[in-house]
Amino acid sequence: MTIRFLSHGGRAPSFSAGALLLCAILLSAFAARADTSPPLKLALFDFELEDFSAGASVPAGAANNAEQLQRVTDEARRRVAQSGRYTVVDVSSADAEPVKAHALRNCDGCDAGIALRLGAEQSFVGVVTRISRTEYTVRFQIRDARTGAIISNKATDLRMGADYSWDRGAAWLIQNRLLASQDQQ
Repeated sequence: MTIRFLSHGGRAPSFSAGALLLCAILLSAFAARADTSPPLKLALFDFELEDFSAGASVPAGAANNAEQLQRVTDEARRRVAQSGRYTVVDVSSADAEPVKAHALRNCDGCDAGIALRLGAEQSFVGVVTRISRTEYTVRFQIRDARTGAIISNKATDLRMGADYSWDRGAAWLIQNRLLASQDQQ
C-alpha cells in the first residue's frame, strides 16, 4: 500500500535528500546529548537507625545494628554508583555533629548544606526504622544541596523480616523507586 500526499496541482511534495539527512543528524545529536549528561554528585550519608521497638534501650544489639547499618549503606552506595546517574561523593570527611551522631534525619535539612560543602549537588539520608524485631521501614530522602528542597522521599516496609534484610529493602527501594522514577522522566 502506497500513500501519497498530494499538494496543489496533484504533485507529490519533494524533499531533498540533504534536508532529510540534516534532520536525521540533528535528531541523533539531540538523543546522544540527552544520554551523555554528566552524573549528579550525590553525598550518600551512612544509614541511620530509628528504633521504636520494645528492646530499643537494650545495648546488647548495638554492634549488630552497626554492622547491619554498614551493610545497608554499602549496598545503597553500590547500587547508586552502578546506575551511572550519580557519582557518590566521599562523606568520610564530614565532621558536623549530626553526621557524627547519626542524626541527620532530625536536623531539619542540614544535610543539604553539609553535602554542598563536600562538593555534592544532592544529599541522600537513609533511615531504617525498627518498629518491632520483625517489622521495619527503610526510607530515604534526597535534597538539592543548594536550596535544601526535597527532591525525593521514598519508603518501603519490611514485615516478618530481620535486620539482615535491611540492605535488600534499600536495594529494592533504590532500584524500583529512585532509579525507576528517573527512567520515566
